[in-house]
Amino acid sequence: MSIYQLAQLNIANMKAPLESPSMADFVANLQRINALAEASPGYVWRLQDEAGDATALRPFGNDVLVNLSVWRDVQALSDYVYKSAHREMLKRRKEWFSKVSAAHMVLWWVPAGHQPSVAEAAERLALLHEQGASAEAFNFRQAFAPPDALVVQPGE
Repeated sequence: MSIYQLAQLNIANMKAPLESPSMADFVANLQRINALAEASPGYVWRLQDEAGDATALRPFGNDVLVNLSVWRDVQALSDYVYKSAHREMLKRRKEWFSKVSAAHMVLWWVPAGHQPSVAEAAERLALLHEQGASAEAFNFRQAFAPPDALVVQPGE
């Protein structure tokens, strides 16, 4: 078992304020989707404010929502994102969020038990923007193994 866990950050530019009628269905599903994440195999931690979500936290700007969490590994996060009821919300994201041209999601490994700060997450996202996928900042398409993964050489 790895001594590392997977951190993830994703940001989204809202098309309208959370209080607007066009965002009502998104807001109505927040508690359900957050509970689903917490009940998912491999979930470890997520950034929350006093309301139980992170919608009041706007470190990337007034129109930008932030989601920061930690998972056991890439597969656990991928299963939650793409194979659970979260997928329903993902399919509807264009209703609520503007398409971004640059990377809006980053993954990286943290020591088990570490809860990354928003500043740390922002640094990883910037690293992905600047240098592309690497062991320090990557995405689902170009995932990297944790630093302590056993490397088996051919012929061993």
